Amino acid sequence: MLPKAWEGLLKTADCLPFIIHTIERVFDASWSMDPNRHDYFEMVYMKKGDAVFHIAGQPVDLEPNDVVIIKPERLHKFIVKSPGGCEFTVMGFKFENSPNTGYSEVSLEDFLNFVQGGEFGDYITLRLNEKNEIISLLHRILREREHTEPGSEFLNYLLIMEMFVLLSRALKMAWEDSLRGKSSRVRPLIAQAIRYMESRYTEEISPGEVARYVFLSHSYFTRAFREVTGMSPLSYILKLRIDKAEQLLLDTELKVGEIAHQVGFSSQQRFCEIFRKQRGMTPLTCRRGQKP
Repeated sequence: MLPKAWEGLLKTADCLPFIIHTIERVFDASWSMDPNRHDYFEMVYMKKGDAVFHIAGQPVDLEPNDVVIIKPERLHKFIVKSPGGCEFTVMGFKFENSPNTGYSEVSLEDFLNFVQGGEFGDYITLRLNEKNEIISLLHRILREREHTEPGSEFLNYLLIMEMFVLLSRALKMAWEDSLRGKSSRVRPLIAQAIRYMESRYTEEISPGEVARYVFLSHSYFTRAFREVTGMSPLSYILKLRIDKAEQLLLDTELKVGEIAHQVGFSSQQRFCEIFRKQRGMTPLTCRRGQKP
């Protein structure tokens, strides 16, 4: 049983990665595997040797320190390539909303705010170095799962959450690297970000939140957004709010303070400052100048 303080800490997490199984395997070149699929994510870390995964009909070459995450229900088969065999670690996982509850079917994309490109549809790959923190954490998780000492379960939760945070960061870097110099792939992301802004601009959203929605760092997203639209993400959010505010000023009898609140401003003063900056007049002047 977990101490009450631990239980409270874990319940604050909306979605925890839950390890179903961990396996460390060594196979020689004569080993073969029948194609299989399962209803959970599977992360494979290559420790030694070379191999190839056939995932949903696509060959994926793996070398030492490569990581591949296979999504649920994807048919896959593992083939050893190295004459001397290979050694790898397999970790299967799902997500659960909190301890002692059933599985949730939250996808890895949702958990990591990952924007799915065509090549990432069935699997995600990462190439790490031997001293990478993710690999060190994976080894620690494997060791801790063998222990039954007090606190082992809780420590395992913490290690797992830390590993997935690091995975998220590594994936974000790989995702941004894959986009550099490829405007044809950046524009759909910016379009997706704009749709998100248009559906949420009346709420307290920030450019950082929108960047996370399309799985980009704040700095990269801001730069890419400006290149595509000619303005910053914050300026775009404010433009959406002021455009809507102007419509409400002209078409309704709502008070200025009510309009400010409806379009997402926390204060009437801030609203009036931004309105004057964008329109060159106050909200009341706009209303009186356009309506009898």
